[in-house]
Amino acid sequence: MSHSLIQQTKEKPRQVLGIVKERIVTTTPCSVIEEVQQGGQCGAGWTLYWPKTTKVSLKENESLSKDTNVTMEIPTNTTIAYALIELEIKHDGCYELCLMSNITGGFEVDGPTKKKLSGVSGAPTHTAENNHLQQDLEQLHDHFQLLSSLPMATRSSLLQQLTNMMQDPAAVSALQNVLDEMCFDNNSPVLDDVKATEPPKQNIQAILDLVKQCEQVESAKTTSVLKALHLISSALDELTNDCLAVLGMCCSHSVLQTMELLVQCVSGKGELLLGSADLLTEDVYEQAAHLFASSNVSLGRDGDTVRTEINPEPGHLPLVLCIAVRGLASLAPLCLS
Repeated sequence: MSHSLIQQTKEKPRQVLGIVKERIVTTTPCSVIEEVQQGGQCGAGWTLYWPKTTKVSLKENESLSKDTNVTMEIPTNTTIAYALIELEIKHDGCYELCLMSNITGGFEVDGPTKKKLSGVSGAPTHTAENNHLQQDLEQLHDHFQLLSSLPMATRSSLLQQLTNMMQDPAAVSALQNVLDEMCFDNNSPVLDDVKATEPPKQNIQAILDLVKQCEQVESAKTTSVLKALHLISSALDELTNDCLAVLGMCCSHSVLQTMELLVQCVSGKGELLLGSADLLTEDVYEQAAHLFASSNVSLGRDGDTVRTEINPEPGHLPLVLCIAVRGLASLAPLCLS
């Protein structure tokens, strides 16, 4: 524990030690080539200076182009990617492997700030990140409220179409592009131009038809169904392919109800007492833990109590996941938004 590397790492709280478990290594020499093309135009009597070294004088109107190729040779047995397991290091130098995705590495600390990295013991910490997340979600409340007030048949149809598309990230991106065009350019989309296979196009068309049906009902409202769906699709499009697929498997009404409770927990006090064990089965908990860990939120469970904690420097990922979950939950028959 007195080694200089250990001491330097301990002084930087966001750095951890880990063990490399997998590597991707080149088996043969290979090359990476970058091609850069520069061009310029000049008229009679002008002198063109290229940066640092090249001077070109022209007597007539001409155009000039210059190509530059940058090549990097990668030899055999070069590591180009790797995966590691973070370590939780104790005072005595012993360590534990952080095998769960929602457990982060670090050094054991003394005093009242000491906590288990899994987030399942000790009092929950209500930080500024929770406040910011709660404020951001409150600003979007009208969108979720509008979706939850739609007729049940419309909500169920929208949820079904979105669920069908979530197994195909390209389809979600295609939907996002279509809604972008409608929201920002006020253009009617041409589905023939959409880069997607036929089933996703049918899903997109079904969503657009449902939006059109809502236009007259919502004409006097400041928030439109189109904008609300655009918000959800934007969040879904920001998720990783893995998270998108997992969330797509969580779109049953009961699971979305549980996921919405977890969103309230993350944006609230960080602690949730489940009234029924049926709300959070082991399978649902594992899926939820995976989703939230991928969005920089630690999720832990102790009996019927669930605790959440937003990790340091989470970026926008917690908000993106919460928008996606709350938006989908707003379309479920038993929504909690």
